[in-house]
Parts: sequence; structure tokens; C-alpha cells
Amino acid sequence: MSESTPPGLDTAREGSKTNGTFSLKNILGENHDAVEHPGTERTEASTGWDEEETEKPLAEGYCVECEDQPAEVLCQTCADAYCEVCFAAQHRKGSRKQHAVKPLSKKDKGAKTNGVHSAGDPDDQMNVDVHGKDDSDDEDWERVVPGTAIEITGAQPPVGAKVGEWFVERAKFIPLRLTLPERKFLRLLEAALSVSEYTDKIDTLGFGLSKAKRIVHQIRELCAIMSGLLLSADYQRGQELFTDRDFEANAEFYQTVFELGRRHKIMNPDKMRTTYGKLIYLLQDSQMPEVRDLLSFSCVAPIKTVYAILEEHEAVELLRDDLITVATKEIYSEGRPRRDIQKDIKSKERAIETLSSRYARNGLSQEKVRQCLYSIGDNHAFLRANRDPCERMIGYLKEYFHPTSAKEPHSSLAIRSGKGGARLSHDHSKQYAYVLQSLTLWREILHGKFFYMFHLWSLAEQDLLSTNVPYRLRDTGQGLNRVQAAPKTSRMMHNILHKAQKSVGTWIGSSVIHMGDHNVPNALLFIDKYTQIYRILLPICNTLSQIPTIAAKPALRSYIDDEFGSVDNCIREILGDFFRHGFDGSGADNFFDAGSCIDGRLTSAWNWCSSLEKKRYFPIFLLSGFIGFDGEW
Repeated sequence: MSESTPPGLDTAREGSKTNGTFSLKNILGENHDAVEHPGTERTEASTGWDEEETEKPLAEGYCVECEDQPAEVLCQTCADAYCEVCFAAQHRKGSRKQHAVKPLSKKDKGAKTNGVHSAGDPDDQMNVDVHGKDDSDDEDWERVVPGTAIEITGAQPPVGAKVGEWFVERAKFIPLRLTLPERKFLRLLEAALSVSEYTDKIDTLGFGLSKAKRIVHQIRELCAIMSGLLLSADYQRGQELFTDRDFEANAEFYQTVFELGRRHKIMNPDKMRTTYGKLIYLLQDSQMPEVRDLLSFSCVAPIKTVYAILEEHEAVELLRDDLITVATKEIYSEGRPRRDIQKDIKSKERAIETLSSRYARNGLSQEKVRQCLYSIGDNHAFLRANRDPCERMIGYLKEYFHPTSAKEPHSSLAIRSGKGGARLSHDHSKQYAYVLQSLTLWREILHGKFFYMFHLWSLAEQDLLSTNVPYRLRDTGQGLNRVQAAPKTSRMMHNILHKAQKSVGTWIGSSVIHMGDHNVPNALLFIDKYTQIYRILLPICNTLSQIPTIAAKPALRSYIDDEFGSVDNCIREILGDFFRHGFDGSGADNFFDAGSCIDGRLTSAWNWCSSLEKKRYFPIFLLSGFIGFDGEW
């Protein structure tokens, strides 16, 4: 054998000569499955980049499917233990739906080999983090974990009721309202981000400096812009930054400013529409190990929440004080006399003053306590504004349409694939249930029992800023995007979907949640999709509510009667068209995307919005003051 002949090839030749096990005749013969290349025998497990790791034994007491959640039920037919979410997903339909199931006892749930949880650990209720793994780099973020399930609806507890732990759990996800000095720094950050070309310079396929060096250069440039703006706005404070011109020495200042931007965006999704993406991608890149080494400081700090501030000063009892329901309640003005409104305002102000003086202490001023209370009130107002359009649309669906049959032909919700751009084929009853479950899911996401929207924000940031989950730049069909897995956000969404499925009974359509693929590249784009729900529904609800007022004018009433027959017919036509073609699986530029998946339902609704001006009832929207789905209402 020559020295240049590969050993494997020589072995193969010898094998084919001696017993003919590896030859062209045997490969093309009937027993080709038994043919094995002699050089492929391996005694060790595969460790190549394209080989799966050796299967690890499942820890006792964990779900056999996801392997990171405590097992809650036992499928007696499959003889496997599942968590509640995975069992529902695996046994949703088909023959598996008939499998016998038995809930596990607390002893079975608590039996874990690594001892991470005890049998009664409250985090077992809905845990979205991966237990048993060392994630020291994300240690600061792990405090945002759901606690004990609370049997109170998503709305605020009524005045005078015992609040228990309800406000404690919610305050863990409520960002602190910005003060006036902080708002000055926020404007400084927005000005610096608006002139920055960070994503244009980083998310591109270019040559020259390495990506890590380009990232460091752009971050330093942004910090220098902020320093210059601060110097022009506050000379004395700016001089402190320019004393030694050391970015590392001023790391705390930059962390604070970046945290202000993130906190402001969570509380006001309408703001920072273009600059927040730059900010979060900049922070995402700053978490890369090689960038942190070159930069010499970290740009990321935990979000300041109401709970974190009160816990730091040992004043968490404020959140258990029954007077907090009065101090944080919303005051409505619709249909109420002015005297009652003034009375509620005064009682709320007295409650705020009482609590601020009762819980003020060293390091926690009365103004800081007021800020915490105002932040909770802002949270109630924001969630109600997002939740109410969903509830109103569900009310319209139940009021104007029958759940099983259409009383009249023009009130049918039936759709057929290929007709009117529809991608799905549903009869009236199936489409009614499909719309109802979609609206119920949206309401659950925006303001469910466990206040999911703010929880999803915190988990999305954990996934985006994680040092253990890298991203890759990829052309998704809509330009270059950062494709990154979002395990924590995805896990929470599956929990929300499971609870929505339980509340509506049967589930129609796909239950696939796109996350970290070409449809929804990362958690940032995912969370941005669901902050747009009220932008779709609120203008529709406002128009429908104003149609009777419009019809009060004789000329407009004549127009409505001539075109639609009556006010009710006009409302029913608008709703019917939205419920049919806002939930018909359309909106994608190819046959494989959109459809009936969880994200495809939102895509269909946006597609309906884009074609509104072609509808014959569009003048009704204009008469009600409609200016667009991205306008002021």
C-alpha cells in the first residue's frame, strides 16, 4: 500500500475482495440495507457539528417532551409523564385525544433528581426558565419569574377588597415611571440614536474591520455623541464625563441612559418606533464576549421595576395594603356626573398621600412612593386600553352573529379558499369559532389573568440580551434580519395558548407559534407584532360606536339608508367583512406562510387593514374621523 492511500479506502478494498460485503453489486442488490462501509465503524459517540449529541437520560419528575418543566400529568396509554402544556399539544386531536390521563400527585411532581424544586414550589405553576442549567451570565434577569397563581381576573381588584399577593406579583413586571430629570436623558438618548447608523454599519456583509471591532467602534461613537449632547445641555455634568475621556469609568452613566430607553419603550410601545430597534440590537451586540472584552464595560443593566425599588428599601408591604386599590384605580368619566368624578379624584389623592407618608423611610422618599403608585396606575390604564377593544369586538361578534347558523345570507361568515383572497375554507359555525378563539387569544396576551404583556416584554429582553443564545444574520425574504431563538418567550406563549385553548374548548386551525424563523426572526419582532393589536381593533370599534351619532344627521342618515338599508345593516356589513376576511389566512406573498397559525391570524388582520380604502363602507370610516391605523384616536 502506498503512503498516500487513505486507510479507509484500503480497508474497503480489502473487504470487497475477501467477503464482498462492500461492493457495487451488494450496494445495488436487495440487501443493500445490511451493507456497511468497513471504515465507518466507530466506538465513540458522534461529536461532529452535524451530529446530535448523545441522548441524555431524562431527569425524574420532568416532562418527557420539553424536558425542562415539571411533569403534571401521566398519559396511561403512552406511559409517559408530561407537563400540562405539552400533554395538550401532543393529545389535541386524532387517536391520541382518547388516551387515558391521570394527574400526578404532589409527591410525583416534586420528585426531581437535582433537587431544584420542592414538591410545593410555586414556580411550578408556570415556569418559563430552563431549570438545572447554570446561567450565571443572565443572573440579573432571573428575578423576573412568575410566582404563585392568583385566582383574580385580569382586571384590578375592586375597591375595598383584600388584595393579598395580587399587586406583589404584578409589580414585578411594572417598569418605574420616568421622572423629569430622567426624561431629559431620554431625549438625549433618542437624539443620539436618531443620527446613529448602527444597524446600517453592523448588519451588512462588508469588508475591512472584523465585526467585533466594528461593533465596538459604533458603540463608542454613540457614547461619544451622548457625551457631547450632555455637555451642550448640562455643562457641569458633561465636564465630569470628559474629565478623563474614559468610557469604562462612565459605564454606570451609559447603563442608566440605555435602561431609561428600554423602560420607556415597555411602558409606551407607541414611542421610539425607529430608535428602539437600534438600541436593542446595540445592547444585543454588546453582550457578545469578544465585544465585552474590547469595550471593557457592560452596557446592560436590569430594568427598574416597582417591586425592585420597594424590595430594595424593604417596603413591599405597600403592595399588600388594601388602600392601594383606591390609590391606583382608574377614574372613568364616560356617562358619569362631574360630582362623582371629583369625589373619586379626591379619594384617590388622599389614598396616595396616606400611603406615601406611611411607607416613606430612609432612602425611600414620599415622592418615590408616589412614583411607584403612579406607575401601577399607568399600568392599569395601558392594559385596559389594549384589552377593551378585544372585549368590544367579542361583544359585537356575539351580538350580531349567531354561533351555529346564519339567519340571513348577508350575515353568514362562511369563507372559501380562493374567493375574495381567502386562504381558508370554513362554514359559518367554524369561522365564528375561529374568530372567537383568535380574539380570546389576543385578549389573553394583552391582559390575561397573569398580566402577560409586560411579562412577555421582560422575557423577550432576556432572550434578546442573552449571552447563551447567539443570532445569525439571514435573508428572510424581507431583507437581512437577525434570526435568534427565543426559548423563554416561546415557552410563555405556549402557556398562554394552552390557557386560551382551555377557555374556548375546541381549537380550530393550526397552533404553531413562529419564533426564531424566517416568519418571526426574533423576540423583538414577535413582541412588536402583538403591540399592534389595539391599533387594528381600536379604530374599528371607534367607527362602529360613532355610526349612530353620524346617522342622527338627516343627510347622512339618508346616505346610510340608501347604501346599507339601516344603521344595523351598516354595522353588520363592516363586522361581517372584518370577521370573514380579517381572519381568512391571507396576507403572505406565498402559499406556505400565513394561514391559520397563531401569527398568521394577525397577518390576515393587517392585510384586511391595508385594503380598507377599497371597501364600499370606507366613507363611513372617514365620516367618523378615521385617519389611519397608525394615527391618533
